[in-house]
Amino acid sequence: MTRVCLVGSEDVRLRGELLSRETAREALATYDLREPYRNTVGVETISLGAAVALCNDLDWYLVRFAEDALVLEPSVSETDWLSRDLAEAVRDGQIEPEATDEYLKVYGLTDDDELVEPMYLARRDGELPDYDLREVSDTVVVRVTESEFAG
Repeated sequence: MTRVCLVGSEDVRLRGELLSRETAREALATYDLREPYRNTVGVETISLGAAVALCNDLDWYLVRFAEDALVLEPSVSETDWLSRDLAEAVRDGQIEPEATDEYLKVYGLTDDDELVEPMYLARRDGELPDYDLREVSDTVVVRVTESEFAG
């Protein structure tokens, strides 16, 4: 199963905003909504294509209420999430899955399961540099496109 995690903006209750709007509510109606991290909405989809399609269906709301849309595709990585742009590029065959692990956006994860202060890092020789923006209990690694990394 491919997972989607929508990360809410700091000043927005994402789940409430999505469910209070008819079109977003209908797009999410067939999914079991979860909250993998504080102020996120998580769902499981049947494929990478379905995950990208869901993000596209919710695009108007994501632009207004979300900081990020992440996709966890087991055929690419069991642990690293993909940015929405990278997930779409992999789905469309523009980037091979094995070529996705260099450019990263790493979130800190606090003790109360809040994603904080993303840091852009490049993996070199399979090694992930340390997250050092603040003291955190763990990190969440998101693979991004080269243009997202540079941008």
